[in-house]
Amino acid sequence: MTAQNAAGPFGDKVVFVTGAARGQGRAHAIRFAEAGADVIAVDLCDQIDSVAYPMATPEDLDETVRLVDKTGRRIVAEQGDVRDRERLAEVVARGVEEFGRLDFVLANAGILPAAGRQGRDITAYTDAIGVMLNGVYFTIEAALPALLANPDGGAIVITSSAAGFKSVSTDFESMSHGAAGYTAAKHGVVGLMRHFATSLASKNIRVNSVHPGGVATPMVLNEAMAGFVAEHPSFGESQRPLLTIPMMEPDEVSETMLYLCGPAGRHITGVALPVDAGLMLK
Repeated sequence: MTAQNAAGPFGDKVVFVTGAARGQGRAHAIRFAEAGADVIAVDLCDQIDSVAYPMATPEDLDETVRLVDKTGRRIVAEQGDVRDRERLAEVVARGVEEFGRLDFVLANAGILPAAGRQGRDITAYTDAIGVMLNGVYFTIEAALPALLANPDGGAIVITSSAAGFKSVSTDFESMSHGAAGYTAAKHGVVGLMRHFATSLASKNIRVNSVHPGGVATPMVLNEAMAGFVAEHPSFGESQRPLLTIPMMEPDEVSETMLYLCGPAGRHITGVALPVDAGLMLK
């Protein structure tokens, strides 16, 4: 669609969001569009066998497109797997051809393959690493040529988790291949963040990671995870934050992304930022 005026702090900027069909990724796409940015969006929109809950669909991605369109900004949205670097590069190239530039990368795509019989299969571990560690690296690498071509520099924000600081498993009974993979991937992206923050500083590209606690998304609020919490009460207790406030909504994480990418965050790079209502203090 044709964009309306480019008013807003991110007028004429462009953001690339992975996992954009629903949850945090959709919230980020909408919030950045509200701030004036055009959006390049990608999501698998298919099921991964090791994941016990229903994943996003093509219809979910269509809804993200509709909601971004509603803001008056433009969006290029494609299905793609973050484990496929060439596919990511194709999506970025199409978006840059359409919008002329790239300013921000939100490496957000994630799965939580810890629950059910699926979480106890070894593929839950390899899928978690593939999507949330390799997929983050591939996302940044696919976007890097466009970011380096931007004379203004840019910003990259990686979605990690409170599990980037502590284990998903809380005892022997809650141990699973999927929980191990999730924990390892979310720790691992902190290393990637520091690698890129150090390496890209001279290009004025800032890189940070955000570590939410529980967020009210379909990845967390589903029958499989409810069963996992019921079966392992220690896991549910470990996810209870210190602050007695409602569960975090996806758009609350989006405000942190906006801050880290915007002028107010221009001195911030190499930071692993908890957004967890005090969970890490427990």
